[in-house]
Amino acid sequence: MRIGKKTAFAALVAASALVLAGCGGGDVVEEGAAPEAGGSGDGEMYVALVSKGFQHQFWQAVKTGAEEKAKELGVRVTFEGPAAETEIAQQLDMLTTAINSSPDAIGYAALDPEACVAPLEQAKSKDIPVVYFDAPCNGDVGLSLAATDSMVAGALAAEHMAELIGGSGEVGIVGHSQINSTGVERRDGFVEKIEADYPDITIVDIQYGDGDHLKSADIAKTMIAAHPDLKGIYGTNEGSAIGVVNAVKELGLEKGKLTIIGFDSGAAQIEAIKDGTMAGAITQDPIGIGARTVESAVAAANGETLDEFYDTGSYWYDADNIEDPKIAAVLYE
Repeated sequence: MRIGKKTAFAALVAASALVLAGCGGGDVVEEGAAPEAGGSGDGEMYVALVSKGFQHQFWQAVKTGAEEKAKELGVRVTFEGPAAETEIAQQLDMLTTAINSSPDAIGYAALDPEACVAPLEQAKSKDIPVVYFDAPCNGDVGLSLAATDSMVAGALAAEHMAELIGGSGEVGIVGHSQINSTGVERRDGFVEKIEADYPDITIVDIQYGDGDHLKSADIAKTMIAAHPDLKGIYGTNEGSAIGVVNAVKELGLEKGKLTIIGFDSGAAQIEAIKDGTMAGAITQDPIGIGARTVESAVAAANGETLDEFYDTGSYWYDADNIEDPKIAAVLYE
């Protein structure tokens, strides 16, 4: 089946989690550690996970969730990702290495939804089941996707931006990608919500900083200079949002003068919200994404039926609710 935009599968969210059993103790191999060949030759199930990156705290939290679920189910898991989310070739090399190690299943988060089609056809030819997390690959290989519904999350960011700026004015977006589905959908969810429900708000600019703090800061400073009446900026991931925060600090703007809304969590965003520089952000449940991915991979390896999409949720947090136990459970530093 073809796994496309995540919103197409929102109706298929599972009502309950699969309960699976395994044998032996789970362990996780980090970035750069080549998976051992042989898959489950020793009787222990082996799942290879290839993420979009490894540097952001989001991916570290996904890894934590995967590790915890692997230990619970008694499977061996490797977790790899390139140093930056622009390194598509490096990620594809990691995917190829994972396929050649003959795992019982593969979990994959696509940086480029087209570039991964051919390698995953190789996995299919070797009868290795593939599940996706965070972002799917095009083609018909993947059996399931565990991710945030990014269109819904982007719309949630738009609702809070509109409320905070009084329903009118100019806003901008500093995005992290025009290619992978999370970047596209977080942007489009925001844009479509503003255009549909807030006619007095104008999105004056959308630029892309690849999730890099420095590049995003430079973009934000240029955007602020070009639009002196700008009321708010939305950063679509951790690096984008912190770039905007850093730009405001470097420009010496008064806290709160520009409404900044971010995405994801991390120590820097949490601190920016607590000190009033950032108004709030959308957080995901990365630990839940990691856990659900391993759970789906094990189910696929056992020949069980999966839902096409598992929405792991999105949540608004700000200075007022950041200490709420329900919100604290999905924040990561």
